[in-house]
Parts: sequence; C-alpha cells; structure tokens
Amino acid sequence: MPLFQRDKLKLTLVKPARFLSEKELQGLIENNLETVFDCKLIATEFSTGPIHSGRIDTLAISEDDNPVIIEYKVVESSQLINQSLYYLSWISDHKGDFEIAVQKAFPKDKCTVDWSSIRVICIAPEYKKYDLHAVQVMGSNIELWQYRYYENGIVFFEEIFKKSSSVSPNDNLSGKNPVMVEAGKKAAITKATGVYNFEQHINKIEQNKRHLVTTIQEFIMNLSESIEESPKKLYVAYKVSQNFVCMEVGKSKVLLFLKIKPSSLLNMPKNGRDVTNIGHFGTGDLELTIQTEQDIDISKEYIQIAYNNIGGN
Repeated sequence: MPLFQRDKLKLTLVKPARFLSEKELQGLIENNLETVFDCKLIATEFSTGPIHSGRIDTLAISEDDNPVIIEYKVVESSQLINQSLYYLSWISDHKGDFEIAVQKAFPKDKCTVDWSSIRVICIAPEYKKYDLHAVQVMGSNIELWQYRYYENGIVFFEEIFKKSSSVSPNDNLSGKNPVMVEAGKKAAITKATGVYNFEQHINKIEQNKRHLVTTIQEFIMNLSESIEESPKKLYVAYKVSQNFVCMEVGKSKVLLFLKIKPSSLLNMPKNGRDVTNIGHFGTGDLELTIQTEQDIDISKEYIQIAYNNIGGN
C-alpha cells in the first residue's frame, strides 16, 4: 500500500528510500534501542573470539533482563538467518562472556541475567518465503522484523514472524489428546530449561478469582494479533516490540504494571498507584490492583493507553 503525506486536502505520494549501508541502519537502531525495543545496549560489533571469529552486530539486554542479539541487512539475504542461528548457538555456550560484558557495560547496576529466554532479532527490508518457512520449522527463538524507510524520514517496523509453541503435526500420531500432549511438553520444557507458562501463574490465585486472570488475558490478547504473551518466573509480560503490561498474580489479587508515566495522567484511577520510585517486579510505572470485575473495567482504558504508548494501534 503506498504511503501518502497529507497537507489539508492534498495527498502527496511519499517514495521509498534506502539506507546507504547496514551501519547506517544499525546506528539508527542502537541510538534508539530503548525507544524501539526497550533494550539497553551492551556492545556494538561484539567479537565472539578467535575460534568463532564472528562479530555480533548489536548485543543488548532486554527490559526483562534477557540477552538480546540483533542482526541487520539492508538487502534481502538468507545469510541473516544463518548468522543469527550461529550467534544464538554461541551465546548459549558462552553465558559467562555475556555476563562479563553486562558488568562492563553497567558497572553500577546489579543486573541478574535471565537465561530463560534469548531474543534474537533480525531486521531486513524483506525475507524470502523459504526463510520464513525455515525459521518456522526450526522453532528457534528468532524474531523477524521487516522495515520500510521513506524519503520523508519515516521508518516503519513490523514483526512478520513470531515464534510459536504450537504442537508439531507428529505429536498427534500416537492418538493421544493433543491438549494433554501440549501440556506435557510445556511441563517438560519448564523443568529442563526454566521456561515458564501461563498455567503456572493462574494456579497461584484462589480458585474463585481465576476468572479475573483469564478476563484480563483475553482483553489484552484481543487488542491485536501482534501481541505476544511471555510468561516469566514472577510475572506474565504482554509485548509487541516491548512490554506494555506485566501481570503479577498473587493469592487473592492481580497486579498490573503498565507502561504509562503516572505524571501524564490527569487523574489517578482509584485502583492505581505510582510506582516510579518503588521497587517491583515487571516493567511499567503505573500499578493497577485487580480484585473485582469492576477493577478490570476501570483498568481497560489504561491498558489501551499503555498499548498505544508502545506504538500499538
């Protein structure tokens, strides 16, 4: 779909442009890393050592303290996927090197790396259908982001592949219930790798209040198909390129942490609290307490604001 610039009642076609080099694209992302992906830069052109003899374009750490690798191409290239897989393998085997790099980058911060997930972000103008199929079949933790750059300076990013935990077609050959197969797989993965799932969180709350958790989940996920649910050890994050809501489930209540600056609100919701300077799990400075259906109704407006704040529409 063409892009047009509006000037009152006149529309002018905005033509596509090109980055002069991968370094230009890389520099733009690294200078705006928190804005686009809410990650902190650790290093640029990070060397993987003489044996692996490679350089990771951008090494970062996410808002959830997960390692992040970002690779760039300004032309369509299958090499991007191969490089990303190579570096994903490297970082999985060199956790100590990454943690040392974090300490050097942020010597005053006490940052504990969360190895339950490693984000690998590929950024390119387009991908071949064979690349999309290959990544889907491999099931690796790779995000494929496509960009569009225009002559008026506008840059548009869209995630065109999202990792999936769907059941493999072969899982049904034994005749077992696919729901139970999937549940068993999740439990095995959690035990072996420390990866968490939604069921672990909903089981924390009293039985008669579990509907509150599912109602919140359903509302958030229905905002857009692009939203990803990412369960962590202590909370469940909802994100697109970055978190906009983190849900912490307790025994008798649910806490939501939203990416909203409380100072930007005209009125604080009655179930809200400014936690900008208060330590808490999850990301977001506005805390909403959910104990009743009415609390959910109040919170929906603010969840929508948080989603809009990270570029959702």
